[in-house]
Amino acid sequence: MENTDDIQQDLITNDIHPYFQYTQATQGQRFLNFVIDNLLMRLTLTYASGYVVARMLLFIAPSFLYWLVDDDSKVGLIALSYLIIIVNYLVYYTLCEKLFKGQTLGKLITGTMARRTDGEELSFKDALLRSLSRLVPLEMFSGFGVPWHDSWTHTMVVKK
Repeated sequence: MENTDDIQQDLITNDIHPYFQYTQATQGQRFLNFVIDNLLMRLTLTYASGYVVARMLLFIAPSFLYWLVDDDSKVGLIALSYLIIIVNYLVYYTLCEKLFKGQTLGKLITGTMARRTDGEELSFKDALLRSLSRLVPLEMFSGFGVPWHDSWTHTMVVKK
């Protein structure tokens, strides 16, 4: 039986063990994944979850909702909006990458999927850690090399 250290991706040379016949996704595919997934989240999930939260607040605490909307500084409304966006990112990426075997809508369209560097399917922990690391400020700019959400979690995006 092979040593698990031999199976994992060599992080220095960026080679994948030859037993796993995967081809890394291109930067273009990964960028398209990002655009598709973010459009989906912003145009559907964010509006839908914002609507649900507003309806719940209207029912549970209407004076708080009116204060959020009428406040001149809009600090509370902006904070609530960011909280909704963060929860959407965590839920969308974590559930999609776990339940759909490493794929989100963007990855499905581009024919790619996320895998662990040892070639195995993502665990729930892997998917959650990938999602959490996407929330790090300026993480999207790490995509010019190996994105942080891949290197920190020992995962990769490969062609299907």
